[in-house]
Parts: sequence; C-alpha cells; structure tokens
Amino acid sequence: MSIVYHEKTREFHLYNDKISYIFQIMRNGQLGQLYTGARLRDREDFSHLSELGFRDMAPCVYEGDRFFSLEALRQEYPAYGTGDMRYPAYELLRENGSRLSGFVYQSHRIYPGKPKLPGLPATYVEKENEAETLEITLKDELIGTELILSYTIYEAFPAVCRNACFRQTGEETVVLDEAMSLSLDLPDRDYDLVTLTGAWARERYVRTEHLREGAQEVYSMRGHSSHQFNPFLALKRPNADEKQGEVLGFSLVYSGNFLGKVNVDTYGVTRVLLGIHPEGFSWTLKPGESFQTPEAVMVYSSEGLNGMSQTFHKLYRTRLCRGSWRDKVRPVLINNWEATFMNFTEEKILNISRTAADLGVELMVLDDGWFGKRDDATSSLGDWYPDLSKLPEGITGVAKKVEALGMKFGLWIEPEMVNHESRLYREHPDWLLGEPGRPQCHGRNQFVLDYSKPEVVKGIGDMIAKVLREAPVSYIKWDMNRSMSEVFSKGRDAAFQGEVFHRHMLGIYSLYERLITEFPDILFESCASGGARFDPGMLYYAPQTWTSDNTDAVERLRIQYGTSVVYPLSSMGCHVSVAPNQQTHRNTSLKTRGETALFGVFGYELDLNILTEEEKEEVRQQIRFVKEHRKLIMTGNFYRLISPFEGDEAAWVVVSEDRTEALAGYYRQRQPANGCYQRLRLSGLDPEAEYQVSGFEGSFYGDELIQAGLVTSDEACGVSGTGVPQGDYQSRVFYLKKL
Repeated sequence: MSIVYHEKTREFHLYNDKISYIFQIMRNGQLGQLYTGARLRDREDFSHLSELGFRDMAPCVYEGDRFFSLEALRQEYPAYGTGDMRYPAYELLRENGSRLSGFVYQSHRIYPGKPKLPGLPATYVEKENEAETLEITLKDELIGTELILSYTIYEAFPAVCRNACFRQTGEETVVLDEAMSLSLDLPDRDYDLVTLTGAWARERYVRTEHLREGAQEVYSMRGHSSHQFNPFLALKRPNADEKQGEVLGFSLVYSGNFLGKVNVDTYGVTRVLLGIHPEGFSWTLKPGESFQTPEAVMVYSSEGLNGMSQTFHKLYRTRLCRGSWRDKVRPVLINNWEATFMNFTEEKILNISRTAADLGVELMVLDDGWFGKRDDATSSLGDWYPDLSKLPEGITGVAKKVEALGMKFGLWIEPEMVNHESRLYREHPDWLLGEPGRPQCHGRNQFVLDYSKPEVVKGIGDMIAKVLREAPVSYIKWDMNRSMSEVFSKGRDAAFQGEVFHRHMLGIYSLYERLITEFPDILFESCASGGARFDPGMLYYAPQTWTSDNTDAVERLRIQYGTSVVYPLSSMGCHVSVAPNQQTHRNTSLKTRGETALFGVFGYELDLNILTEEEKEEVRQQIRFVKEHRKLIMTGNFYRLISPFEGDEAAWVVVSEDRTEALAGYYRQRQPANGCYQRLRLSGLDPEAEYQVSGFEGSFYGDELIQAGLVTSDEACGVSGTGVPQGDYQSRVFYLKKL
C-alpha cells in the first residue's frame, strides 16, 4: 500500500497489490484523471495517459492552444461553465450571481490512517498502518474558497474512499447548490451499468443495461435512500460475470437524498458522479464556515461481480459496522408483528415467548403498539412511554419476565415520526416539517418530525433513553415508515430551507450516535418500511437492517440475492413467517422458508403456538442448525452461483476464510416436467482439498466441485430414489467440511 507523489511530473499514484488510482496536477492547476484499474507498476511519468485532442467549438483554456480544453480532458472534480460542458461535480453561487469558479492546486499532505468525518458515517481504521490518506487543498483565489479533496486507500482492500470539503476563507458569502462526493472520468464507454432498483416488497432487484451516450442515473429525493433505488452503481465490462472480468463499484455512505449519475459524452468518455442529490439542496457558507460531503467508496475487481461484492462485504462488515455487536454472532429472534400486530396483551406476548424459549429462540422482540394509546396506525407516534393497559408493569415488567424465560428482550421504535393524535403533537406542533397554511401529505397516518432542530433530536432522545435506562432492553428495531414531503422547517429563514434535508439526516445520525454511545450493549437493527433505508450510512450505527417487509421465501431469493451485491449477509435481517405468506399469499414449506432465511440474520415472524408439534420440532432443528453455522454465514466469503432473475433456479454458497467448510443453498421455484440433468458448480473452495458433502456418500475434491459440480439431479430430472421432495418452491442446503 502506498500513496506516491512524483514532484517532477506532479502526479499522484495511489496503489496496493490490486488497484492503482493515478491523477495529475494539470498545467492550469486543476486535477486531471489518468488511470483507474488494476495495479500498475509505479513510474515517474504517466502523462502519456492524458489525451489532448482537438474538439471543434470546445472552449480552450489558453489562447492559441486549441488542444487544452477542459471539455476534452478527464478530470477529478470538474466544474461547469469554464470550458467543460458536461455534468459538474459541484456548483457554487457567488453574491454577484456568478456560478463560475476555478479551484487550483495549493498543497497536499499524505499521512497514515484515516480521519473521521464529523457528524457523518464513514469507513474507519483500527490501526494507522491499515490505510493511507491523501488530502489535496485547492483554492479559488477570487472567491477565497478552499476545496479539500480526500482520498484513502486501504492495504487490504482494492478500494479508494473519497470525500470533499468546502471551506469559505474569503470575505463573501457563497452558496453550494451541488457538492458530489465522487467524480471519476474513464477513457471509454465499454461498460454495462449495474444498479439495484425496486419498490416496497421487491427491493434491490438487479438491473443491467449497456451504457449509452447521454446520462443514466439512480436517485432518491424521498429524504431516505429509498426502496426504489439504492445508493450504488457498478460499471462492468460486457464480458464480466459473477466470476471473472473487470468491475468498478461505487457506493455512497449516506442515508438521505442521493444521486448516482453516469454521463457518456459523444467521444466515449464516461463520467461517474455520486453524492447528495442537488435537487432541493443549497448550503450557505458564510466566512469561516465549511461543508463536508459524505463518503463515497469505489471498489475495483478483476474477478467479476463476486469479487467486487466480497470487497464491499468485508470492508463494510469490519470497517464500517462498529460496536460490541460488529463481530458477534446475532441472536435467533422472534418478532410478534405478524403474529399479533397491535392487538396484544402482556400474557399473549409471554405465551409466544414461552414457546419460543422452549424451541431455542434467544430474543423476543415486541413490535409496534406498546406505547401511548397505540391500537392502530392513527395515534401515539411520538409518545414513547408504555401503554399500561396492555403492559401493566410497563416495558420493565414484560422485559424481566421474558428474561426469566432465558431469552433477551427487544423493542420496536419509530422515533422520526409523529401522529396528529398524540401528546407530542399537541405540545409541539412546531416540531413537524411543513409550511404553515399548506395542507400536509400523510403516510401511514403519520407525519415527519423536523430533525434539523436540535430540540427535536434531544426531546425524542430523552424519551427513548428513559425507556432504555429503566428496562433490560437488549435489541432495538428502529423503523421509519414514510417518505418525506412538504420539507420546510418552521421558524427558519429562507436560506436555511435548502439545508433541511441534509440537516435532518445529520440529526438522525446524531440521535443514533447518542443512543449507541449510552447503550453500547444494545443490538440496533435499522428498518424503513422494510428495506427503504438499506444503505451503508445506516450500517455505521446499526450493524443489521430489516431486508424487506416481504418475507415470502420465493420473493426473498431475489431480494437477498440483489442485496448481496453490496451488503454482507451479517447485515440482512431474514425471518421465517407464516404460510400462506401475508404479502404474496403463497404457500411454501417451513423447510424452504427456513433454508432461505438461513443466509442472513435469522429469526421468526409468526405465532409459534399455531404450529403443529411436528412443525415445532422442525423449528427446533432449524434453530439448532443456525446456531451451529451462523459464524460461518456471518464471516465467510459469499458467492452468488445462479441468479433467480434469469430462471426458476437460484443458488449461492458461503465459504469460510480458511476454506475448511462451506454452506451452499440451492432453490427451485418451479418444478420442471421431465427436466434436464442438474449440476451445481460451486466457488471459493480449495481445489486441492477433499470435502465431505452432507447428503452425499463419499468425498469430493474441491476442483471437482468447482469444475464438474455437485450432481443435484433428482426425480424432476427422471432420476429415481433420491428422496428429494418434489414440487414448486423447493430448497436444498449442503454443508461441506474439509477432511
């Protein structure tokens, strides 16, 4: 790992054993991109990688020089209006109305380690020698504004982490109307764009399309990262697949409005932009003030999409997630929501808990309906004190009774929202977002609190903290069930309104920081109507996220497969729910539901008391299996094998770091008639090692399992006597152990 500055050529080279990132200080003082990709041997001069072509009608920097045009150059952090007509990385408005700027190189420093971003989530180091950081200071002398571009490269990961900071050191007030976290110019357009798209109950479906001239983008303007698009995109070479080929992945460590844009000009140059969405954003910088962008992480892989995913998985699991639960296996839980909804009593909760404890469940989670007078979705959000008509001894009483059964106790909250029918609203109507005199949209009968106001953050935090201090709560499910609309902060001036979206997000982060600091032993799980805020920013505070409200095993194959493109299995909440499923009304076996949920943070979302004795025994066996293998699932290398988006099958495998054991899941959504013979080709095993495979006699070498595959033909393929269940929605799990 190294960051080298070549004084003579004024070039920076960031590299480790897998990646190189090279750029230069151009002769006009701005920064030009030279190369991003597989590791290159360092040399004094890479300037030959900068093309300076003549483009007719292109504005040129130097009179008489028709070749030095910013429109024809690849840049690091470009502006609009001074020669480059493509989409910019930032936009700055002066007092005189000018949007022109020119940031030129002033200085740089290279140092070991990685600094924190104040008030923002970001990857981190535990030892200084894990990473090296480059900070480059540029300045617009006319305005007096500084721009600090930060780059960090880790020794162990083929990744570069980037952010930008604007500081107003001049005399005038300026306004940032756009400030991306990352901009990258690539010399060609021969890529496929991979994004994760969807909606409620079908989050993070994988979409792939070839790049074309013009702009392609993903975004959110909902106040959260959204069900619709994830703050991620990847560029892969057309011949790249899961196992081989070049891939560049881009991920934003942020939970609010975002924009990921890929712009291809008519000369085939590709520009990637990622950061806070500029729509509705404007940030005033008075003399002495600064603005910090969130962090963007770029990953390079020469080993296909799986290689990219594994880098994100390990980086985010070990250097983004924090706290006492980062490296611990997670408890098997039971959540009462789909069993009781809000219609429960303490005795009903304890009755579920008794059965759960007997079956081996480790954590009972009390979901929505425990506070205020919350019998339906129309009231009590914001009144964070227990409903004694349901829980006569409060949260403290029911939590202690659950713990007496040998389980831990968890609680659901939704601290960012309020109902009109609540004590909080009656006392603090000014705490809601919305412009006075205008009607407000509601979602799920609820409204959004204004977390840009410190008094809101403190007031809600005080109520939640009081509950957690008084009761033995070991887990919090933090929900958020609507998008933001009518985003106006009451009592603030006009200039402030462009800052509300981002300041709101900073307020949420600050409340998370307060609670995880005061209650470091609580396991936090983030949630937003299922998976509407499954993003890296949340993982910094809560190491796991409720993957989707859709718990149907068949739908979860696509949701979990797509989520794994960026996020580790240790971050995915995956539960077994009732059949027929409440979202799709599909009937799947308890076996298939369990073997789908196995590859994540495992739990149940049903009334265990309605199960037959035979089903309860099956649950007991599932829990025993999960406990035996959850360390492997949490920390192993995950490989996607068969995509559920391409047919009726899906498969994946997780392999331990030392390759001594593995767990593979194979799923068939529809039963074929007189089907073809089947083999499951595995990945990640030691080719020289000999493995035993559950359900098979004898042993197999790793190279055979990788190249020839595991024969999975059954009666659906005309092979009799296999004992494999037939019909739709079937699953098989194989455990491999090195001899």
